[in-house]
Amino acid sequence: MNAPKELRVSKDRKLLTVSFPDEEPVSLSAEMLRVLSPSAEVQGHSPEQRVTVGGKKDVAIARMEPVGNYAVRIVFDDGHDTGLYSWSYLATLGREREERWQDYLRELEEKGLSRER
Repeated sequence: MNAPKELRVSKDRKLLTVSFPDEEPVSLSAEMLRVLSPSAEVQGHSPEQRVTVGGKKDVAIARMEPVGNYAVRIVFDDGHDTGLYSWSYLATLGREREERWQDYLRELEEKGLSRER
């Protein structure tokens, strides 16, 4: 997967727009990036260990740090900073954002969790 030509954080720090060469830019909310973080803290070490993270509706992107030529570390204002977002993972989130978001909302409901703090 090629590196994005641009990663742009909105002024309110709630949206990341990812532009890959020869593709339309995709906007991903900070909340979605946080709750679908590729970190072991969220994903676990197996599908059974995956955690549904609630209460992140108002999370924002504090900063981003490049990791080699293959990923970016997104640091959120709630202190979460262990997810490395590879270019391929960001592309997948862009392609599957609606489906993944609906799955997340369904999981919240099933587990009695809320997007609110």
